[in-house]
Amino acid sequence: MSVRSSRDPSLTVTADRTAGPELEFDVAASRCPPTSQRHQAIQLDTVIARPSIARANLAVSTANPHGSVDYPNLKAADLRDNTVLQQHVLFWDRDGDGAIYPWDTYKGFRELGFGIPFSLLSVFIVNAGLSYPTRLAHSYVPDPWFRVYVTSIHKAKHGSDSGTFDNEGRFCPQMFEDMFSKWDTDGDGALSAGQLLNMIAGHRLAVDPFGWFAGVFEFGSTWLLVQKDGRVSKEDLRQTYDGSIFWRIRDARLHGKGWHKGFSLRDLVKLATSTITAGRDGWSGRSMATRDVTNGAAKK
Repeated sequence: MSVRSSRDPSLTVTADRTAGPELEFDVAASRCPPTSQRHQAIQLDTVIARPSIARANLAVSTANPHGSVDYPNLKAADLRDNTVLQQHVLFWDRDGDGAIYPWDTYKGFRELGFGIPFSLLSVFIVNAGLSYPTRLAHSYVPDPWFRVYVTSIHKAKHGSDSGTFDNEGRFCPQMFEDMFSKWDTDGDGALSAGQLLNMIAGHRLAVDPFGWFAGVFEFGSTWLLVQKDGRVSKEDLRQTYDGSIFWRIRDARLHGKGWHKGFSLRDLVKLATSTITAGRDGWSGRSMATRDVTNGAAKK
């Protein structure tokens, strides 16, 4: 469907590909081009009940309006008692003590297939960057162990993000769907590296270097972990938000199946070699070879 501004008939905005009546208010303003370039997801309520209301413990989408019904490794009661943001980080709190130590972060990234250098970098970014904000819910004294506290993980929410998590760690379906209606310009239900970069740039707020960097790190590591043919699918990104995909990757690698997505050091070498040989960008658009590890882990 298309939504036409009642004040300016020339402004037509393509909505969320679902039939529905035309809106009675403007969704674009002629003096702000991004409002007509970045289309909101409209008519979501035909699939998702009250999409503007954040879900405390469910990451829902138009494809999965009930969230991850087969969430691996965790009981339904554990999920019900945790916000979606807490579910996102439970993979790293394996002993369930409510705190993520630096070695928990390292082990988790290694189990996902990331290499030693990237895993060590992640420890510095995650624990050094998020420990004190989550500590403030318990004490003003910095934690000597640089622990990240799961119960107060919402205190670590940064600026310049997508807004999919609200300030209390709930999941906002409208904001999640907006990411794809605004930035998935070719409408294939996935985001390329270029589209992710455009999205990160579009989310930037003034004077927020920490948020800018956090956005690049989070979506960059997500792309390295789950991309296929250079794109991150909507369902994989949804499972990243509720953390279910981390358990799936770990189980696939532990049981010998291997993880068939992601970008490894081997792929980087192939890409660089192709670029040098062909004198072009080297991106073939073909599927990457099956791999058991992601981002240059030591074992291939």
